[in-house]
Amino acid sequence: MPNSFHFAKRTNWELSSNQITSFVDNLKKENVEILNLTESNPTKCGFRYPKRILKSLYDKKNFFYAPDAQGMLETRQAISEYYKTKNINVRPEQIFLTSSTSEAYSYLFRLLANPEDRILFPHPSYPLFQFLGDLNDVGLDFYALQYLDQWVIDFGSLKDLITSHTKSIVLVNPNNPTGSFFRMYELEELNGLCQKNRLSIICDEVFHDFSINPHENHLSLINNKSVLTFVLGGFSKTLGLPQMKLSWIVISGPDDLVKEASARLEVIADTYLSVNTPVQNACRVWLKYKKDLQSQILNRIRNNFSLLKKLFSSNSPCQLLNMEGGWYGVLKLPLHYSEEQIVLDCLKEDHVFVHPGYFFDFLDEPYIVLSLLPQEAIFEKGLTRILNRVSINKP
Repeated sequence: MPNSFHFAKRTNWELSSNQITSFVDNLKKENVEILNLTESNPTKCGFRYPKRILKSLYDKKNFFYAPDAQGMLETRQAISEYYKTKNINVRPEQIFLTSSTSEAYSYLFRLLANPEDRILFPHPSYPLFQFLGDLNDVGLDFYALQYLDQWVIDFGSLKDLITSHTKSIVLVNPNNPTGSFFRMYELEELNGLCQKNRLSIICDEVFHDFSINPHENHLSLINNKSVLTFVLGGFSKTLGLPQMKLSWIVISGPDDLVKEASARLEVIADTYLSVNTPVQNACRVWLKYKKDLQSQILNRIRNNFSLLKKLFSSNSPCQLLNMEGGWYGVLKLPLHYSEEQIVLDCLKEDHVFVHPGYFFDFLDEPYIVLSLLPQEAIFEKGLTRILNRVSINKP
């Protein structure tokens, strides 16, 4: 008798493993060593975490529960002080704590959009967004990022997507995986579009501290006064602590809209009260280790990106695309390659795991995407095998 149980349509995803995932799983079952150049979990990449991070959880204050919809004031003050080190002035009352960036997106989707409404997202970008849209009953439309020696917004595609049901435009600054930071001329044009069409901006800045060039200062959308703006941050990237589950929303814009949005957002946050007390109490202590933790990650991504540039120079059959920040590098392959096939060949023949470009919704082929977090020895070994593979497969 067929199963007549009906699950929610919003969870009607393709749940079977794809060919690449299945092959990786089989290699793991056979105990084959894989050089994983997709690893983006910093806790698996050999960074040194001070023991004091754990000791700070042993605090008598954690036995007391004093919920605040926005999050504890002391915690928000600590985050405000973190922004001061970046020469950005953020008042604690602008900050709403969440347990993750995904939860922050969910809060904002619930705040801004009805089920029939649409939110604009960039392509390429992280595939998580589609699931977040589905779970929150929000429609997603995708505007293009163009590569013109650097990644920029295709405002033509963006404008064509705006309808009466469009409620917000999402930016990722720097974008994941292209590593492109937002520019002032783009902000000016975007603000004009949002004012004209009564749209808000959601700007994900979780990678903002991780610039490839240590001498460059990049634009942040915090305190963008022209339109209602929500900037997201969190410890998952800022401190390389995804397991500690602390993120935040910083709200800015015209005063009347900020006041109304904050009141509504407070009710949403008060409904869930998801951020746990020990993490909030430990926030100030953990931020003291920001310089140490970030310097380790920055050294790693800069060294690995330098190695990418060295191996995939102008003589290489692949083109290394410019990136300015974040944790990923992107290689464009010769046109005769199939993304799926080169990824499978690297797995089968070389035991190297990389992402195909379609995983991040690149609009054309072929690309492969590499995490810059793996330890340098692993990264270099994997890159050498990839270079040999694409050299062997020349037409």
